[in-house]
Amino acid sequence: MDILLVVLGLFLMLAGIAGSFLPVIPGPPLSWIGLLLLSFTSAVPLNWWFLGSTLGIALGVVGLDYVIPAMGTKKFGGTRAGVTGSIIGLLVAFIFPVLGIFGIIVWPFAGAMVGELINKADKKTAAKAAFGSFIGFLTGTFLKFMIAIVFLGLYLSKVWEYKNSLFPFL
Repeated sequence: MDILLVVLGLFLMLAGIAGSFLPVIPGPPLSWIGLLLLSFTSAVPLNWWFLGSTLGIALGVVGLDYVIPAMGTKKFGGTRAGVTGSIIGLLVAFIFPVLGIFGIIVWPFAGAMVGELINKADKKTAAKAAFGSFIGFLTGTFLKFMIAIVFLGLYLSKVWEYKNSLFPFL
């Protein structure tokens, strides 16, 4: 049973990293569930302080992910349409990877620009707001990614620390 929990936890860690970029998958909370599953093994002792603090961080980052793009958009004079366009642009980048890895950068900006142009007539204001929305989106994504990577590091260090108990057959 421990092996199943370790493998499932690792899968959730990797899904959490992917979820840092995909807006429909909650990245850090998935990574946290991976840490929780590891704590349910018979080898790793249950540490409520560790789980509580990492849960607080995961939920805080999810909350900030909604606030940061709005702050960036507002700072540069944009609207919710720019944020929505940026998210749609990211989905386009993943569904139709026309520009490869650069699509993750180009499509959210293009989506924010289109969203602002639909909402406003002035192209200069729309471009400025799209840039703010894009910067806010990238900041939130980077923050989620970094937390997911830190959680993966914590997960791997716990697995390594208790490897003899988790994998007695090796």
